[in-house]
Amino acid sequence: MNRLLAAAPILLLGACSAAVPPPRSTPPPVAAPAPTVVRPVQSNSLIGQSADAVGRLFGKPRLDVTEGAARKLQYEGPACVIDIYFYAPRAGAPPVATHVDSRTPDGRNAELTSCVEALRR
Repeated sequence: MNRLLAAAPILLLGACSAAVPPPRSTPPPVAAPAPTVVRPVQSNSLIGQSADAVGRLFGKPRLDVTEGAARKLQYEGPACVIDIYFYAPRAGAPPVATHVDSRTPDGRNAELTSCVEALRR
């Protein structure tokens, strides 16, 4: 009887450990993130234009910088500087202008429409 009482805690512990499921060897699947959609927040004559269309309007850019999925073209004249940022609106689509900054050569804000007219060839 003493042997049975001594074995009881061991049997109980054995039963408890059997109730715990073994750890998974592979993590559960993770859903792929939704594709990024870039929507312009500005509205002007350059938004939605391709880099080629902008090049036909202004000629050769002063700067042409690509970083990751983004591209920036910069045009400069005596009156102002324009930076145009291009992103693909959805995966697989060609990049279009989604944001435009305009400034004077000394860095003050410039009115975009006047700057566009000043830089047109």
